[in-house]
Amino acid sequence: MSKKKIAVIGTGGTISSIGRNPFDIQDYITLGKMMNAAEMVEFFADVATLADLVPISFPPMPSTAIAFDEYVMILERIDAVTADPEVAGVVILHGTATLEETAYALNLTAKTEVPIVLTGAQRPASGLSTDGAMNFANAVRVAASQEARGMGVLTLLNDEIQCAREVTKTSTWRMQTFRTPDFGALGHADADRISFYRRPMRPGAPNGPFDIEALKKVPRVDVSYAYAGCDGTAVRAFVAAGAKGIVSAGFGPGFVPPAEHEALAEAVKAGVTVVQSSRTGSGRAAIVTRQREAGLIGGDNLNPQKARILLALALTKTSDPEAIADLFATY
Repeated sequence: MSKKKIAVIGTGGTISSIGRNPFDIQDYITLGKMMNAAEMVEFFADVATLADLVPISFPPMPSTAIAFDEYVMILERIDAVTADPEVAGVVILHGTATLEETAYALNLTAKTEVPIVLTGAQRPASGLSTDGAMNFANAVRVAASQEARGMGVLTLLNDEIQCAREVTKTSTWRMQTFRTPDFGALGHADADRISFYRRPMRPGAPNGPFDIEALKKVPRVDVSYAYAGCDGTAVRAFVAAGAKGIVSAGFGPGFVPPAEHEALAEAVKAGVTVVQSSRTGSGRAAIVTRQREAGLIGGDNLNPQKARILLALALTKTSDPEAIADLFATY
């Protein structure tokens, strides 16, 4: 049986990086040596035994440099390559720092039914015992899997298949860093087969409510992180800088200190949309009476960085609080 055709977009990051020696698994970033997609396919040559890999040109960069402009570039390449009906899936090689944000943005905007799988690595390509090779291989296997269709954008690291909306990076250096709090993985990439055990309940690609045009005109949205004694200084600075939206990363249930709450309420009165999230990394941020009266919107169980993605995109469509609340309840 012929191998399936899988497009590979290499955006850079640790998985593409070359260090000074096999034990350089931290300071390799100072060299700035990153391979493009074609070089990655050649470097991890065994992966090509699994599928017909089609490397797609993209400027390699650390994922700390990737934001909305780069999402547009990625989507343009996805649109171009999936116009070929023989392409069965897309694998995106990405740095892990912001991988979850790119995955969620693509999940809200990509319009193809072809599986899109993001993967990365905790150790550089040149590092001893790099996880990049197996992550790359398993991402290709998932992208080629018929079961992956209709699952929205996925991530594959450490043999675990996760949903773009829910997955988050939880550890700086450990291999098992990508987790889905509360719900767990969708499935596993085991040696003998790709196994799915649950499906995402929230809509995702290709049925997201936004398109590539929305990504070309996103307004400024900032995140204000709550801590004991914070007094709204950051919130007021964001408003002064022209923020159209602010995500409040609150304490456990989504609360903030009184002075921070006052600043958030002032921001709403000034025309800024404020979404209440939580810094805990797990659970819903439910809106209580005083927050509702101040005009705050609940961020559901999205972590602050993903709530920022959705709020920025929502504001390209509407500034109506009820409409934005519906988007957060749906996506």
